[in-house]
Amino acid sequence: MLEIKDLHVFYGAIHALKGISLTVADGELVSLIGANGAGKTTTLHAISGLLPAASGSILLDGTDLQKVPANTIIGLGMAHVPEGRHVFARMTVEENLRMGAYILRDQKRISENLERVYGHFPRLKERRRQLAGTLSGGEQQMLSTGRALMTDPKIVLMDEPSMGLSPLLVKEIFSIIQELHKSGITILLVEQNAKMALAVSDRAYVLETGTISMEGPAAELAADDRVRKAYLGA
Repeated sequence: MLEIKDLHVFYGAIHALKGISLTVADGELVSLIGANGAGKTTTLHAISGLLPAASGSILLDGTDLQKVPANTIIGLGMAHVPEGRHVFARMTVEENLRMGAYILRDQKRISENLERVYGHFPRLKERRRQLAGTLSGGEQQMLSTGRALMTDPKIVLMDEPSMGLSPLLVKEIFSIIQELHKSGITILLVEQNAKMALAVSDRAYVLETGTISMEGPAAELAADDRVRKAYLGA
């Protein structure tokens, strides 16, 4: 489904991504783990068209995303849940969700997608008329994720969904990620909490200072001494 080959990205003179390659197959949950500054968020921004690539290729079902304007990539079946959630604070929960369906014109489909999202996130339905800025951090993460699901995406990019949440809420968010995966949604997950990410993923890549240093089945990486010492606190 998603194929990245030899991707190079610069921030000015800084070589942020140094020829990374990765794939995400249909139905997979793949994690990209690494320390702060490794290039994880940069990778997602390049895939979504928010950052230009200096070279390399980014293909979604064979379509070259670098030739597609960023604001139309969602129409190809990709959605992005950004780091920091970025909900529309002065809009209600339901208004935020409907904003996620801005490319759709079929009101019946929008209503069906809305009910599907409420099925995944019953708490959002309870708070559908509440201003998004008054939600808790965990609820805002649910809202950001639900908003991304409003177009029935083929693949969802998730950037640090556990950031700033309490341990109890982290468990809840990862339980939701597992539920979405089981429902058939393909996910590329960027996450600093390597232990939780590897526990829910099919495969994973380790990103270090702009390069892929390790890759493989998530369970194998979780058992690898190098990964355990560097990222799992073992």
